[in-house]
Amino acid sequence: MQYEKMSGGGGALAGVKVVDLSRVLAGPLCTQILSDHGASVIKVEPPGGDETRGWGPPFLDDTGAYFVGVNRNKRDVVLDLQQPDAREVLLRLLEDADVLVENFKTGTMEKWGIGYEQVLKARFPRLVYARISGFGDDGPLGGMPGYDAVLQAMCGIMSINGEPATGRTRVGISIVDMATGLYAVIGILLAMTERTLSGHGQAIELTLYDTALSLLHPHAANWFMDGREPQLVGSGHLTIVPYDKYSARNGEEVFIGIGNDGQFRKFCEHVGLEALVDDPRFRRNGNRTVNRVDLRRYIEGALSERDATALCESLLKAGVPAGPVRSVSEAFSHPHTAHRSMRVQLGPDQTGTGVPVKLSRTPGQARTPAPRFGQHTREVLIQLGLSEGEIDQLVASGAAKVSSVP
Repeated sequence: MQYEKMSGGGGALAGVKVVDLSRVLAGPLCTQILSDHGASVIKVEPPGGDETRGWGPPFLDDTGAYFVGVNRNKRDVVLDLQQPDAREVLLRLLEDADVLVENFKTGTMEKWGIGYEQVLKARFPRLVYARISGFGDDGPLGGMPGYDAVLQAMCGIMSINGEPATGRTRVGISIVDMATGLYAVIGILLAMTERTLSGHGQAIELTLYDTALSLLHPHAANWFMDGREPQLVGSGHLTIVPYDKYSARNGEEVFIGIGNDGQFRKFCEHVGLEALVDDPRFRRNGNRTVNRVDLRRYIEGALSERDATALCESLLKAGVPAGPVRSVSEAFSHPHTAHRSMRVQLGPDQTGTGVPVKLSRTPGQARTPAPRFGQHTREVLIQLGLSEGEIDQLVASGAAKVSSVP
């Protein structure tokens, strides 16, 4: 399917203004998704900057790739919100804003006298306010700090990830942060949809703790039903077999993902294991799950001399889900990645991941690279109606900063 190219300021969220006070990953990913689809996002950084600017190497002009990967399509303003003058600028930014996203330590906005219930709800009744935290404001863990890996550990994700021989391990991406960012997008769009009926904004609370627990399907569902603690199964699946990683020729690896008995029959016929189709140990998925060790021996014997890429291509054509285990560089170099526009160039120095949600008429677009620190401070403040003299005074007092690079 071919998609139209978005030009100018188009996109499904064109005309939506977002003030982004967040940093690190969940919040910035949320606002990048909104910006990819046309929202005007103003990222407000503290004088010390978003800490991920320093997470590296690699770096581009002293900014880490981690920051670059989740902050494109945004304008960057630096304000010291601990200072009253900077908070007044923030309030001016919010006068025509649709959305505010923040992930400060709980109680920070209230301490500054600009909390949602305290001030913003009444002053900006249409504002959608998204707050992201580790554990929420109250409860036994309320107000505690939380990072992705800590929540993976606390909420059971690590307990179901890893090989039995080596033990529990962190999922290799910040899955809790990223899922929280996605939930934040969903929550914002839900609130904006409801606002078209009521005329009122509302607050949205997202916590890493809630997100981590929500990701435990089907392990949580199984535990609720039978009370048995999930066990490590490596790359395999608790209730579907064969759904696992297998060795092929020359140390290559493939993942076979068979979800029903028909696919199992096709697989066996394709790799010379026809005799297994009517074997009572493997005839149904329930039988295969119980006898997974024996089945693995047969499969790896059949695949040991096969080229991983050629095998998976032929299996896919036969209707059997299968894929070679690729590195990141191999994945982004594959022709289908280019075909899906999932590798994009942002100026001469930045390459990024493309837009995964593809709308046919108002598609998203990666338009501009991640901004320099304070790149748009002066531009945005002028648009708010501040004079050059007022901006210079804010900079001189430390309430604002501008980019040192022209």
